[in-house]
Amino acid sequence: MAPVGFLETGVLHCDDNLHALAQFPDECIDLIYLDPPFFSNRNYEVIWGDEAEIRSFEDRWEGGVQVYLDWMEARLRHMHRILRPTGSLYLHCDPTASHYLKVLMDDIFRPANFRNEIIWKRYGAHNDSKAYGRVHDVILFYSRDKLPYFEKQHQPYEPEYVAKRYRYSDPDGRKWREQNLASPNPRPNLTYSFKAKNGVTYPPPRNGWKYSPDRMAELDEQDRLGYPTKPGGLLRLKNYLDEMPGLAVQDLWTDITSIGSTSPERIGYPTQKPLALMERIIRSSCPQNGIVLDPFCGCGTTVAAAHELQRQWVGIDISPQAVEIIKNRLNKIGAAPTVYGLPRSLHELRRQNPHDFQKWVIGRVNGHPQTRQTGDMGIDGFSFFERLPIQVKRSERVGRNVVDNFETAIQRDGKHKGYIVAFSFTSGAVEEAARARRKRGIEVVLVKVEDIVRLGELIDAAVRDGRPPIVTGETPDLIGLFRDLQEVAQDQPSADSPIKSGAAKRRSAQQQLPME
Repeated sequence: MAPVGFLETGVLHCDDNLHALAQFPDECIDLIYLDPPFFSNRNYEVIWGDEAEIRSFEDRWEGGVQVYLDWMEARLRHMHRILRPTGSLYLHCDPTASHYLKVLMDDIFRPANFRNEIIWKRYGAHNDSKAYGRVHDVILFYSRDKLPYFEKQHQPYEPEYVAKRYRYSDPDGRKWREQNLASPNPRPNLTYSFKAKNGVTYPPPRNGWKYSPDRMAELDEQDRLGYPTKPGGLLRLKNYLDEMPGLAVQDLWTDITSIGSTSPERIGYPTQKPLALMERIIRSSCPQNGIVLDPFCGCGTTVAAAHELQRQWVGIDISPQAVEIIKNRLNKIGAAPTVYGLPRSLHELRRQNPHDFQKWVIGRVNGHPQTRQTGDMGIDGFSFFERLPIQVKRSERVGRNVVDNFETAIQRDGKHKGYIVAFSFTSGAVEEAARARRKRGIEVVLVKVEDIVRLGELIDAAVRDGRPPIVTGETPDLIGLFRDLQEVAQDQPSADSPIKSGAAKRRSAQQQLPME
């Protein structure tokens, strides 16, 4: 498929990234970060992916590492094509395949454009029984050309370094280290004697001063000269700690740890990366208002970080559930993404296989998927706030027996209420739900798919327009199922907020690029 002539940003594509990337115009992206599935691990994909995704991943490993590399190469060549000449790519991988991927990247990007092999120490320790503890990932950093955009980042000095180097303090407590004022090379025109404001005249160093008399006098007036405390001591320049940017970030990253089980960032996605990791990469290699692409978007950390740092962004993921998670995450920070590729109509939903349909429903209401592989008691997921059971049926005319069985599942889960989602229900199902409420105190809420589609679109429209959703005509039970998304919409910024509404943001973010 030929590339289009423009790039729309603020967009999530639910698609195979090979297909989506083929439609991107040439040289339109400033930074690509990709965290593809590691060659060593596919368990999480079975839990989170839809069936098409799982089949794709299983095929990838069928012939070993060469099949994996062929799969990666097709996508990396498109990524090379769409990077601007000043653009960069960060490929996140583990040591199982990093050496193979390095050879592949050298072939596509050329060895001269290899910048760094970044070692990210993501864990403190691992107790691996037959090897040294595996605690790091590898991030391969390449540029499109020889002059990439790069803004050096800094991190705070270690306390030991500060104690050793910044040994002096002014009366106000400001710490400083001394710096030599002597020129490293002979400078006969700067071999003057300098009279400081303390009344002492200091002879020139052997090669002369670094600075002119006027500049030395200026530094003295600013109290930036350190006078010697012993006779014959040298005049020094003060370098204040609070004026230093810190230690330039090196290629060994030990200061950013993985997301723990109690971290407020945690969404529950198996391979979620910390925001600090993505923020460092974006600040380093994407200019203000530049465009960031994540073609394996996962739970959306890259695009969320890009939005917070006021960069434009595009995300791609093949999993409908992942895209729903990303969309809801972005809505909460005012990003209001445009989403392409998710099922929209009842006709499309009816054509989905049961597994995909179940994932779509749970994701659409921002629910928690059922992680238990066996003995799930017919519970496919849980609502967001109260974690009430949800059962999904890709069926018409769901009957009394389904409701009756679900009552038992609700009780066994220790709850008083649950939801069954289907395209339609029989009168017997409605009667059984009423009987369960009246006789047993168990609420089985029967939700039609068309109501989920309608209310979901109503809330999405409110998010895009930056206004609270109008839900006065909806039943309390249905509103309760969408409670998380409704609160996202109510929290949206007003029209005069510094965060733009969805429509305005998309208009300003769209990049008009010439056709090739």
